[in-house]
Amino acid sequence: MRITALAGGVGGARFLRGLRHHLDRRDDGPHDVTVIGNTGDDITLFGLRVCPDLDTILYTLGGGVHDGQGWGRADESHRVQEELLAYGATPDWFALGDLDLATHIVRSQWLGQGMSLSEVTALLAQRWGLPEQRVRLLPMTDTPVETHVVLAEEEPRAVHFQEWWVRMQAAAPVERFVVAGMDRAVAAPGVLDALREADVVLLPPSNPVVSIGIILGVPGVRDALRGTAAPVVGVSPLIGGRPVRGHADACLTAIGVEPTSAAVAGLYADFLDAWLVDPTDADVAVQRVRVEAHSEPLLMSSVEAAGAIAGAALGLAESIRTSR
Repeated sequence: MRITALAGGVGGARFLRGLRHHLDRRDDGPHDVTVIGNTGDDITLFGLRVCPDLDTILYTLGGGVHDGQGWGRADESHRVQEELLAYGATPDWFALGDLDLATHIVRSQWLGQGMSLSEVTALLAQRWGLPEQRVRLLPMTDTPVETHVVLAEEEPRAVHFQEWWVRMQAAAPVERFVVAGMDRAVAAPGVLDALREADVVLLPPSNPVVSIGIILGVPGVRDALRGTAAPVVGVSPLIGGRPVRGHADACLTAIGVEPTSAAVAGLYADFLDAWLVDPTDADVAVQRVRVEAHSEPLLMSSVEAAGAIAGAALGLAESIRTSR
């Protein structure tokens, strides 16, 4: 089975780890997973190119993530960051650990040598053992793009998405999101083929606005999803109208969308075949979603729990494939 997933952030990474856990316990393999990762969160800090969503996926699948945070490296130290602060270097609101810095240094070095982000990501994936897991991680585009937030102030100003998300904790009112560089972006090599040739396409419980929504903005991606023969199954990022972590509700409110599982499904209505919601939301969501909707506990409290969610999503996809 060829599975393609669109993912970004902690929720997406934990779902993918659960997916791999589930697939490893099936007796009908092997199964190949292609992950199209969000790069709209990317930012340049201290001269280094940082790709938070790609790195969270690498560290999580590679067994090196700080599980308590859901991002960054386990057993991390921060001596370099402390020294940067001693020099008065800014920004001081985005913590980079010493082990994490090694990733950004080598990425920036390889990019500076002329490699594409796809090539660099493939090398990083080798270090974290993704090919051995039959997982291929693709950035959504090799074109540098960055999500910015136009703040709803008397004199509107734009800040990088990371500043709004990390320093402001997504509390500052938003006028709109803008993705700088998207007008020049093209899908990275392999991205559109992975959607067209998949047996199943999954939308993990990633932020629908600034993770999956940004990937959908890459030219050709949405069309490929509309045209794929594969069932497209999504997992709601909300439980009882709220994200388990992060600020998906604030992002939805900022674009004028109600923070409900049914409303999120509406953002994908032109290509979505099935939608998985938490039992907390089942009564309302199943009635309002115009695709096949099922309920399953969506709290990813463990790898096993995430694996059960992934298995339920695949079960939905397989039932759709059988009925076609």
